[in-house]
Amino acid sequence: MSTRSNGTVPQKAEGQYTSGPTTLRGDLVPGSTTDQRLLDSRGASDWVHTDPWRVMRIQAEFVEGFGSLAELGPAISVFGSARTQPSHPDYELAQEVGRALVESGFAVITGGGPGAMAGANQGAHAAGGVSVGLGIELPFEQGMNQWVNLGVHFRYFFARKTMFVKYAQGFIVLPGGFGTFDELFEALVLVQTRKVTSFPIVLLGTDYWQGMMDWLAGPVLERGMIKAADLELITITDDVEKAVSLMVAARSEHAASGDPATTS
Repeated sequence: MSTRSNGTVPQKAEGQYTSGPTTLRGDLVPGSTTDQRLLDSRGASDWVHTDPWRVMRIQAEFVEGFGSLAELGPAISVFGSARTQPSHPDYELAQEVGRALVESGFAVITGGGPGAMAGANQGAHAAGGVSVGLGIELPFEQGMNQWVNLGVHFRYFFARKTMFVKYAQGFIVLPGGFGTFDELFEALVLVQTRKVTSFPIVLLGTDYWQGMMDWLAGPVLERGMIKAADLELITITDDVEKAVSLMVAARSEHAASGDPATTS
């Protein structure tokens, strides 16, 4: 699939579909995604016979991801909307983030798609760093943006999500939609429940994120759904330098604990 020179990826080309490492065209384009078929339990009991075999494909995705990223070194996952246009300030912000992370010694991991993801990959690429894209099979927004120099394609969201967390030492989150919210709150749950430690989560764009923070500090906290300390898991800022400095501090903390992922 072609990628525009400005870093965006066009919508799925008519009659073309990417499923993991496979490209399908014409009559071979499926009517549903692999995840959808896995999670759809309606219909006959064929799943009793097919689901055990799906485990092999799922296992293969984990093996491929682990093998591709095992020697990545210190990295930060950057999230943001696939719909962000190159002319929008958020795209320039994403470029700045990618560039600053590389200059601080990090690889940059994104979902590999267009929009803010492409911006972060472009910034990382321009700075001469490792620009990672973890793609996913979707009925739209197919293809890896041109700024990715290490790309891994996934069929299953949960395998892909594991890679975002396992090989990153923190998240920087730009304005985005449901997919961005999903990654953000999953990371918060993992930190809150101590599944991961010393994992900074920074929201860039106070005008976009402040309403959510007010909601968390208001009715969510007031009704006892979270603790006041949980709000400290999130840093909200407009300052890229501050966001990156928190990632550097976390890397130093990991290094002090003897974590081998802190060195390339």
